[in-house]
Amino acid sequence: MSLAAFWTIVLIHLAAAISPGPSFVVSARSAATQGFQYGVALAVGFGLGALLWATVALAGISLVFELVPGIHHALKITGAGFLFYLAIRMWFSATEPVEMQRISRASRTKFEAFRLGFWVFATNPKPAVFFGAVFAGLVPTDAPLPWLAAIVSAVFINETGWYIIVARVFSLPRAQQIYLKMKTTFDRVFAGVLAILSIRLVSS
Repeated sequence: MSLAAFWTIVLIHLAAAISPGPSFVVSARSAATQGFQYGVALAVGFGLGALLWATVALAGISLVFELVPGIHHALKITGAGFLFYLAIRMWFSATEPVEMQRISRASRTKFEAFRLGFWVFATNPKPAVFFGAVFAGLVPTDAPLPWLAAIVSAVFINETGWYIIVARVFSLPRAQQIYLKMKTTFDRVFAGVLAILSIRLVSS
């Protein structure tokens, strides 16, 4: 496998990671309400979820999806249901006030953030299809194990690093003040976006 092919995979995935989706919505809102440490733990969960799908794509799971479409469809329904559940929770909690003291206690819930980040990613099979398509064209079937390890490591770093940046931006005092001032509006917009994304997931 060539170095050029490796960097092509890294840049393609980075562009995909940056494009807004469910992870961005959850990250932005979580960092604004829970603080930077919570956002970092969430980012690590996203990264681990991306690493999981990249690994199974290299193992050929995308081919399994083609041969047994029912598995892919069941995973899409599961992922869509999870996103819709988050949207409903976000919608109905939109009018609840956020105590600023809660942000300072965010470190107590880092495991919850990690778990949420992982499940947002792990219940969405679209990354497996994405990775399968990219890997099919750029990763040789006889690629050595060190190259495969480098690819999944880069996927983890891309995903985690990007959402740490998102968490940093949305956990800044100015961003938190804007969010708290318009919490109901922001939460219902975020909930609507998640609901739309859940519908798109199940219908794609």
